[in-house]
Amino acid sequence: MTTSGQARFDQTGFDQTGFDQVGLKRVEVHVEGLVRGVGFRPFVRALARRLGLAGQVRDDVNGVHIEVEGDRPRVAEFLTSLERDAPALSEIERVTVVRAEPAGGSGFTVAAGDPSGLRRAAVSADLATCDDCLRELTDPAGRRHRHPFVSCAHCGPRFTVVRAVPYDRPLTTMAGFAMCAGCAAEYHDPGDRRFHDQLICCPGCGPRLRLLDGRGGELPGDPVATAAALLRAGRIVAVKGLGGYHLAVAASSEPAAAALRLRIHREHEPFAVMAAGLAQARLLCLVDENAAGLLTSRARPIVQLPRRDTPHAPRVAPSVAPGLRDLGLVLPGTPVDHLLLAEVAGPVALTGGAAGDEPVACADADALARLGGVADAFLTHDRPTHVRAGDSVVRPTAGGVTVLRRARGYAPEPLPLRHFVPRTVLACGAGPTSAFCLARDRRAFLSPHPGGQESHETPRSYAARVEHFRALFDLCPEVVAHDLHPGHLSAVHALGMTGVEHVGVQHHHAHIASCLADNGEPGPVIGVAFDGAGHGTDGTVWGGEFLRADLAGFERLGRLEPVPMPGGDAAVREPWRMTAAYLGPGDGPPKLDVVRRHADQWAGALALSAGSPLTSSAGRLFDAVAALLGVRDRITYDGQAAAELEQHADPAETGAYRARLTPGELLTVHGADLVRAAARDLESGRPTPVIAGRFHNGVAAAVAAACAALRDTTGLTAVALSGGVFQNVLLTERTVRRLRAAGFRVLTHRRVPPGTGGLSLGQAVVAAARDRARLSL
Repeated sequence: MTTSGQARFDQTGFDQTGFDQVGLKRVEVHVEGLVRGVGFRPFVRALARRLGLAGQVRDDVNGVHIEVEGDRPRVAEFLTSLERDAPALSEIERVTVVRAEPAGGSGFTVAAGDPSGLRRAAVSADLATCDDCLRELTDPAGRRHRHPFVSCAHCGPRFTVVRAVPYDRPLTTMAGFAMCAGCAAEYHDPGDRRFHDQLICCPGCGPRLRLLDGRGGELPGDPVATAAALLRAGRIVAVKGLGGYHLAVAASSEPAAAALRLRIHREHEPFAVMAAGLAQARLLCLVDENAAGLLTSRARPIVQLPRRDTPHAPRVAPSVAPGLRDLGLVLPGTPVDHLLLAEVAGPVALTGGAAGDEPVACADADALARLGGVADAFLTHDRPTHVRAGDSVVRPTAGGVTVLRRARGYAPEPLPLRHFVPRTVLACGAGPTSAFCLARDRRAFLSPHPGGQESHETPRSYAARVEHFRALFDLCPEVVAHDLHPGHLSAVHALGMTGVEHVGVQHHHAHIASCLADNGEPGPVIGVAFDGAGHGTDGTVWGGEFLRADLAGFERLGRLEPVPMPGGDAAVREPWRMTAAYLGPGDGPPKLDVVRRHADQWAGALALSAGSPLTSSAGRLFDAVAALLGVRDRITYDGQAAAELEQHADPAETGAYRARLTPGELLTVHGADLVRAAARDLESGRPTPVIAGRFHNGVAAAVAAACAALRDTTGLTAVALSGGVFQNVLLTERTVRRLRAAGFRVLTHRRVPPGTGGLSLGQAVVAAARDRARLSL
């Protein structure tokens, strides 16, 4: 979509609003932004010809360059329409218009591109198959009937097949497939929707789909039909997607879903469910207008939605999303997806093509080697995937959407920045699920989540991803920002780089700065950063922080009361230990089930508390209540206990537990009050969904009360909410509601995840703000 009303116009020699008065007949126009691979040049040609203008349009490494000549009112109309009516998939960031001498030409052409100069053109994310291509896919009379690689200038893979820019066929993974005469004619026809479609192909000249057994031998028959038959029979099929392999089973088959979990050692992490279309999606989940828009968007993210519990809903096996009320629903985004779902005639459960916490398999040989003992068959093809990218995951909210994972379909499209970045910044993120970010001028390029349970990477694979991004956008880092935790792979990579300036950014400051950048705000704000853990400046583990923050710096104003983590990292894997820490030696009555379940270890955990590290983590507070209520004693993936606690909570509950606030050098919120109140209600026989609801409401009330107290001392009236805990939509919506009722302006994330997936954006804008301050001296 265009950034209508937001693109920056630079005029040399005239004011655009008065252009039709100044007698100019020829201008040169340069358009920057996402204007490559989205049908922009055919749009310009059609617009110019409709207005009877002469000139040309061509690509260059910065975007699109246009020379246009004709009657001055029509040239003025051209400039207005250029942004207003641009293709829906384009995103115009800047239009530069300069006066030129009339050349007296006639006709308007599409000229060859100019590959010289610094590369600044944006690279499109992968795009879902468009309606026109879907009609061809299902048209028995068409030459692309059931062609699994049908695409056009308006759809298909982009980022995952691009090796370098400009976006031309020789620099994509289609370079090895020579166009047939029919495709070449379409490619060179400016009136065809495949004009300069770099991925153009047909069954005669394109990649070939194959179905292989677990040893790599080709199976006979139609690959899609045979793969669908295997899925219906309860078998596991590895499917090569745009950003790597998926593992698929029929969503209705409990034996198949359970077998898949056993083979990939993934006990509880939910699988996504692919529905054939919006009608089937509505049978599975509650899909409102907002959710429908997300499901059918060009990005095709996984959308987390409440299940429908009706007799007509297609069956989803318990092992697909154990312990969760919601399903991660996705619609087909590629021709292969559409063909496969039509053949299966039912929803399909999908998860990343990897075992344990390995990265998702991307290369064919690697997939066969690592997944040969997992999948019964491989639905694959001979077009290479150049970049690994996981699936994006989003949650609809009352105010729009929360991005939980920004990957395929969104990345690497640039995030416009309000504040200038004077030197190129590489921000390396933090933790195994963090993206990295390159920023320069007024753009930030956030890398996609590469897939896998926690995306544990080797130093070599992390460095290779960074280098690909750097080369793709022709950006050489001058400043490298990193987390303060020295053990993170990202920090090790950053500190190992030479010839650059290193900038350490505190974890929770980066979270709040990310939210500020996401909203185009400079601060200062009261920043509420709630997550699992981050390296604090005092040597302790932070995670429940109230900061006075702007882009350049922060001051810690408050926190959740620190509690011990019995056994250190063991308390993250075993949330019941945090229950023991919060209840303490005098508040864990034997009648509580959590005490009974761990009777042989409870006293030991309490004894460990005395020498264990302290944490103010909000994530650990949620863990404590999850274990208290019997929701989750041990986790098998990051954030599991808190996610399941949210799903367990009664959304209709309005009661709230109260946490004391203690003023002082640091305002302290006593989270233990919430745990003890929950324990008393549990002891009295209160239903656990009611208790979970009251706990969520109590946290929201405590945040609002703490912010009100800090407003009295700071005068700040804006609050930014960030950190992985605010991926919890129930908590976020109730916190926002209370803050707004108290008169605050509230900032939440809109385009990047509130968790570590968006952290590097914060690091980048902090480093840039410090750079600007230094350069202004």
